Amino acid sequence: MQQYILSKKNVITVISGLLIALGFFSHFVLENVGLSEWSLIIASVFGITPIAIQAFQAMKVKVISIDVLVSIAAIGALFIQNYEESAIVTFLFLFGHYLEQRTLNQTRSAIKELTEMAPESALKQMDNGEFEEVEVDDVDEGDILLVKTGAKVPVDGTVLTGEGHINEASITGEAVPVNKLADAEVFAGTILENGTIQIRADRVGEDTTFGKIIELVEEAQDSKSEAERFIDRFSKYYTPAVLVLAIVVWAFSQNIELAITILVLGCPGALVIGVPVSNVAGIGNGARNGVLLKGSEVIQDFSNVDTIVFDKTGTLTVGNPTVAATELYEKDSAETLGYLASVERESDHPLAKAVLNQIGETNFYPVEGTEVVKGGGIVSSVAGHRVAVGNVALMEKEKVTLSKKVQKDVKRFEQQGNSLVLTAVDGELKVLMGIRDQVRPGVKANLQELKDLGVKNLVVLSGDNQGTVDVVAGELGLTEAHGHMLPEDKSAYIGKLQQRGQIVAFVGDGVNDSPSLALADIGIAMGSGTDVAIETSDVVLMNSNFSNLPHALGIVKATANNMKQNIAISIGVVLVLLTSVFFSEWMNMSIGMLVHEGSILVVIFNAMRLMKYKLKGRKE
Repeated sequence: MQQYILSKKNVITVISGLLIALGFFSHFVLENVGLSEWSLIIASVFGITPIAIQAFQAMKVKVISIDVLVSIAAIGALFIQNYEESAIVTFLFLFGHYLEQRTLNQTRSAIKELTEMAPESALKQMDNGEFEEVEVDDVDEGDILLVKTGAKVPVDGTVLTGEGHINEASITGEAVPVNKLADAEVFAGTILENGTIQIRADRVGEDTTFGKIIELVEEAQDSKSEAERFIDRFSKYYTPAVLVLAIVVWAFSQNIELAITILVLGCPGALVIGVPVSNVAGIGNGARNGVLLKGSEVIQDFSNVDTIVFDKTGTLTVGNPTVAATELYEKDSAETLGYLASVERESDHPLAKAVLNQIGETNFYPVEGTEVVKGGGIVSSVAGHRVAVGNVALMEKEKVTLSKKVQKDVKRFEQQGNSLVLTAVDGELKVLMGIRDQVRPGVKANLQELKDLGVKNLVVLSGDNQGTVDVVAGELGLTEAHGHMLPEDKSAYIGKLQQRGQIVAFVGDGVNDSPSLALADIGIAMGSGTDVAIETSDVVLMNSNFSNLPHALGIVKATANNMKQNIAISIGVVLVLLTSVFFSEWMNMSIGMLVHEGSILVVIFNAMRLMKYKLKGRKE
């Protein structure tokens, strides 16, 4: 019965409102006092019922909630035959709750929009080669799917045949369609605007990028920040304190109406709703703009960041390096290049791909006994020769002698901003390659936006040589640049910054970055990075869109300020009301509850401004 009554709370609110209207109409128009009083009494009883049930449920778990205060106040008003105030107080309380829920649902619209975008069916290739429509839950990894013009891509996959333009706004926030050819990656929930493609399902269901976005945003919006936990603790003690104050006032004044009025005026409704609605609106805005904030706690910490540390490759740079210069230290290098290509073919490192693209077609040899030297490179046995491929540190470890000419070449390559790949065969240096990665377009402007938002220190840490790192830092105007950094060196450096009292965010995209992402006060992962980097981070920039980083910082700062504003509004209203009841003659229960509900609307509408937040100075 209790659950049934609570489920009909909105209906009860409407009935209560109509009965109050009938009561006033009877009193002022029909001049029928009896009908007016009975209408208000019935309205009070209707209104009190769901509130009293919630109060009873709270008392069962030893919590004195706002519902307890309102229930006591409304029943007390009935007891002293103040039917008008009893009816109005309960109606306004129920109507305020309705408005809260409606507005919270609007602020959660990011989730609703995402779930509505989720594909429900797919055209799956059956054993006979024909494509048949099936539920998306019936698609497994490895299945071949057909996507036609206007259809949603049902899974994360790889294009096998066909061509088309896909709108990836649901994943990246970028409205411009992306051309997709064979071997291109596609994401679930995106829309094929034209063309027809066949794809292989790589990730399905909750494992898709789209599925993870929904899961992360849901978890974030349901989590509680330290500010919310403080409000919960505050309400736990504040609400009983109001009850005690009302009892004390009644004991000294013997004025039960005054005591009941204090119960109504002391309700901290806006305080309880103000912080959560700000968090939900801020997280929803981030989700719409390609930023996943993993929980309300992240908002407070991120808003106070004064130092941001960046990995270089794939973060500040595009992550698609090419060979810019090559020095060969033997006349016939074809065989050595074949050895080099054979070793690099075993690696998926971006530098390895750049080397293979540069060498092109060559003879490949069997590779045995591959040893990956952390922070150095690779040592393998190729066609009976010991082949070492890596940086200068690896050459020193392998006791490879670097002539004065080689040392001069190395220095020149570094000054030009190249990453170095040296190749030695049987202890003798044969090839030196300089590989350069391009800085991400627009990243310099994005870094300036971060400075404008109050970030004092911008630092790059990289395993690359110092010369390369200095070139990037100089081009982008970074505060500090440190090269030759192993993963443990990066995390140790972050620890040092924290010991100095700096609040540090780390931005990275690789497995190497996971320790730093976990150690930093805020870990920020580029969305196309590795799963482990995304899992250990606090913030995800979808599709590695670096321009989303300033927006992320801007929205968390705006959200943190919004929370403070709502707390100030809530406490200010309660103080004004309680002061007014003692020092004015116009304050009563009805006016107090009306002001309360008005303050709830104010903090809600204040929070809703976050849903339309845009970074200042940016074009739509």
